[in-house]
Amino acid sequence: MSYILIAGVVVLVVVAYMLGKRSTNDHVNSCVDKHKPKVVSTVDIEDLSDATAFCRCWKSGKFPYCDGSHNKHNKGCGDNVGPLLLNRRS
Repeated sequence: MSYILIAGVVVLVVVAYMLGKRSTNDHVNSCVDKHKPKVVSTVDIEDLSDATAFCRCWKSGKFPYCDGSHNKHNKGCGDNVGPLLLNRRS
């Protein structure tokens, strides 16, 4: 009988742990084109300058281009995300 009680307690602890880990906002994208089913950005190579930085944190106000918003994001949560840099070869 005590094994059933212990097993029941273990199940309750595991379920409580799993429910505690669930988040209602697991989304990476918090603000970019939320009305679209999928965010897809296209940039023609000819339109790029010598060096172009693209956002990878989804916080940029100039998305898909980086505006440095990752710095505030990184300080706020200890992340280390940075932009994708494209450099034109000479």
